[in-house]
Amino acid sequence: MLSINNLFFGYKNTNILKDISLELHKGEILSIVGPNGTGKTSLLKCITGIHKPDCGTIMINGQDLCKMHRRNRAKSVGYVPQNSPSKFPITVFDVVLMGRRPYMTWRPLNEDLKKVAYIIESMNLKEFALRDFDQLSGGQKQKVLLARAVAQDTDYLLLDEPTSSLDLKHQLEVLELLSSLVTENNAAVMLAMHDLNLASRFSHRIVMLNKGQIICSGTPQQVMKTENIRSVYGVEAIIKQNNGYPYVLPTGTAG
Repeated sequence: MLSINNLFFGYKNTNILKDISLELHKGEILSIVGPNGTGKTSLLKCITGIHKPDCGTIMINGQDLCKMHRRNRAKSVGYVPQNSPSKFPITVFDVVLMGRRPYMTWRPLNEDLKKVAYIIESMNLKEFALRDFDQLSGGQKQKVLLARAVAQDTDYLLLDEPTSSLDLKHQLEVLELLSSLVTENNAAVMLAMHDLNLASRFSHRIVMLNKGQIICSGTPQQVMKTENIRSVYGVEAIIKQNNGYPYVLPTGTAG
């Protein structure tokens, strides 16, 4: 279990995250939702060690992540940012191989190469394996970055807006891949999401942030309420149900 307790984080005199406490369990997808600038990305970066919290604890399987060596942290938590521009030509195979870095010394072993080849094959990336990463479409790049995180072989995966630049087909494809990963590998996934309806469809639990604080958390049915949408987003909405999943139909700005 990944557990966050009483987490505070800010830049200089600006508070970004305020008293955040939540848990992420194996076998589930947890989505963090909320307006722009509310702290979703900052929360993921605190967990990965990119940001150092002002106070609070982040524990994984009973160990304090903030006190773990960087290599051991990388073996525990994988991170997929919103984008990952490259400054020099690099093939898709090599991008995915970078996920094995926590386990390698100077050069990859046959075990690393076989694992990368298997992941590329299983995620239908074989035809792109020797192409330059920068030559791919947005959806293809996102799949490659996800493959790199899978190659990292962690139990916990964090993804920052994994569908923000994708068309509808690729959005579904990426989220279905994550769902399969959770089901088949008993992994745990935390998503920072803008799309409330995709979050509702693919998440076991949702945490709604506003101004750096948790406003509500629970199942999609518990969180996707008209009063929550109104107070957090300033939008009036109708909540419908489809195959047991709530979805949001905005009707106008509140007030």
